[in-house]
Amino acid sequence: QVQLVESGGGLVQAGGSLRLACAASRNINTIHAMGWYRQVPGKQREEVATQTTGGNTNYADSVEGRFIISRDNAKNTVYLQMDSLQPEDTAVYYCTAHVNEGVRGWFFYWGQGTQVTVSS
Repeated sequence: QVQLVESGGGLVQAGGSLRLACAASRNINTIHAMGWYRQVPGKQREEVATQTTGGNTNYADSVEGRFIISRDNAKNTVYLQMDSLQPEDTAVYYCTAHVNEGVRGWFFYWGQGTQVTVSS
């Protein structure tokens, strides 16, 4: 099991930057993949960026070249650096962890979410 706590959301003007952080309650090297999703009211959650322990990284087309996912293993924390933010990036951002719990199987965990609002 793992608990995820996001921080770093807020209000920013278009063109600005924010960095989200996600602190995990366990060693993130034991987590197959960590990532970020976002959700706008009335729409499905969208995968934004993911990174495996092996370093494989994927980004949504809408954020490619603007967002960067990274990790600090010593702090068990994953970050999402968001640059050139646009109003359409406004959403609640959720940290995720995809964990192989061995014989119990695979589990997908969510943080509580942090609001990002980009004003035009």
